Amino acid sequence: MVVNKVTWQQVGRVMEPGRYIFKFGWLTVTAEDLAVWKRFPTAAFTLVRTPAMGADEADEELHLGAFEVREQSSAESSTGER
Repeated sequence: MVVNKVTWQQVGRVMEPGRYIFKFGWLTVTAEDLAVWKRFPTAAFTLVRTPAMGADEADEELHLGAFEVREQSSAESSTGER
């Protein structure tokens, strides 16, 4: 099983809770998710897929699940790699 994780930067550093178009579906970001990112800007959340509701079943619905706090070293900030 592949676990996809996303960072605040990858979702465009959104500043408000809401539903945003993401790479392959709609991502719902809550106020609680944003509070984590504001405190830990390098945190990575697990993407959780939920069944699409509505007429267009092709669009996936996603929300943020568990997160991990990542340390960012000076090497990472210049290369973006872990």
